[in-house]
Amino acid sequence: MENRKISSGSPFEKPMGFSRALRTGNRILVSGTAPIAEDGSAAFPGDVYRQTRHCLQIIEKAIAAAGGQLKDVIRTRVYLTDGDTWKEAGKAHGEFFSDIRPASTFIEVSRLIDPAWMVEIEAECEVGSTK
Repeated sequence: MENRKISSGSPFEKPMGFSRALRTGNRILVSGTAPIAEDGSAAFPGDVYRQTRHCLQIIEKAIAAAGGQLKDVIRTRVYLTDGDTWKEAGKAHGEFFSDIRPASTFIEVSRLIDPAWMVEIEAECEVGSTK
């Protein structure tokens, strides 16, 4: 089984040696996705809701590029630099997943690579696993 690598064009992928997503068989694994704007800066500094939406939009594009859909997401992990912002991040997450309802974990971390990032999200899919 050959792995299919998906790039989002992030300036971090090549130097750090990772793919935005990897498809292997019917599984799509999406790397930790931060709120990175097209110019490489942090998108929506100080707004965890908009940062979460931005991350999920990047994830949705990566999943589509790998031949999947949001309905194929079976797990998400949401890393927050401030656990008290879980409601805002959860609201954005729910806008994408309220009907899909994957297994999900919200985790508070001490920091992310860029201090302006308030959230980073991972996703796992199984294409064709849901109705």
